[in-house]
Amino acid sequence: MIPRTLFSAEHEDFRQSVRRFIEAEVVPHHDRWEEEGIVPREIWRRAGEMGMLCATVPERYGGQGGDFLFSLVVGEEMARAGANGPYFHLHSDVVTPYVVAYGSEEQKRSWLPRMVSGEAIGAIAMTEPGGGSDLQGIETTASADADGYVISGQKVFISNGQLADVIIIAAKTDRTAGARGVTLFLVDTTTAGFERGRRLKKVGLKAQDTSELFFSEMRVPASAVLGEVGAGFRQLMTELAQERLVQACRSVTSAEAAIEWTVAYTRDRQAFGGPISDFQNTRFKVAELVAETTAQRAFVDRCVALHLEGELEAADAAIAKLNATNLHCRVVDECLQLHGGWGYMWEYPIARAYVDARQARLAGGTTEVMKLIIARQIYGTES
Repeated sequence: MIPRTLFSAEHEDFRQSVRRFIEAEVVPHHDRWEEEGIVPREIWRRAGEMGMLCATVPERYGGQGGDFLFSLVVGEEMARAGANGPYFHLHSDVVTPYVVAYGSEEQKRSWLPRMVSGEAIGAIAMTEPGGGSDLQGIETTASADADGYVISGQKVFISNGQLADVIIIAAKTDRTAGARGVTLFLVDTTTAGFERGRRLKKVGLKAQDTSELFFSEMRVPASAVLGEVGAGFRQLMTELAQERLVQACRSVTSAEAAIEWTVAYTRDRQAFGGPISDFQNTRFKVAELVAETTAQRAFVDRCVALHLEGELEAADAAIAKLNATNLHCRVVDECLQLHGGWGYMWEYPIARAYVDARQARLAGGTTEVMKLIIARQIYGTES
């Protein structure tokens, strides 16, 4: 297969360390975490000690000052192991970049060192019960007063919601201004008026906590604003490109892992007097999946290279996410089929991969929103 050229020897050495950590500290416990519906905080601290969290944070705030590829290595290795419980990538690749890019010096010094170490876990609260991908239509409000802002509202489907120590909240500071009325706030979860709701039961990603959050006249100082008042929607649109690229990378890696499990299974599984890998249908199906996944890997890696150069456009990130997540779902479905009845048993990783894959077409913007972004690039923003 075509070799990947993105990673240096340093990245690959780091990959081996990450892989050993996952094999020793994550995989043996993941079944229990799925039953409990949450990952213990201790695993976050251990990952922090290993340098696996927030790799791109500058050294002056406790980070490695590394490039995006170090974070990508962690996400790929977690996906390859089917370890979707510890949601490190959301913390490191989605939440932290907002703080680095838009945070005040006080916010950075207060939170980044603890996020790097795993002492403080981050989440981002955008989605609301009445709307998913429509960020302009959020109902949570932040009303200015003499002491700062009073935030009231509700969020749902918030990953890391039960564990989070710090949350980025998208709220309306001006109901009449549309997208220009959205502001981001960086909020300590010990703030009075903040309340965690249910830990939601999902079809997949069972070890990863997803929660409701409530804000009941929660008072925050003006210094809690992340960036500029009214700039939240623009900030979200800027940072969502990386989140979508991360989703695409994880989807391709997960598809590759599913194929590897299936090749191993079909070599061992006997039927009709021989291994099912000898059947032409098996060989043709796996060959087809490998060909499509290899092509998608090449496109996603090219998008990563553009992102490293600061040249990745939102539409290209949307194309990567659209194609990679659709392929991911189809690959795990086809691979499960080749496992036969055993593929439907929870003890086999392909069964877990099957239910976990479906979330990828929803998170970070649905498939339909990706099509809308691509269409706007083709026809213009007014279409």
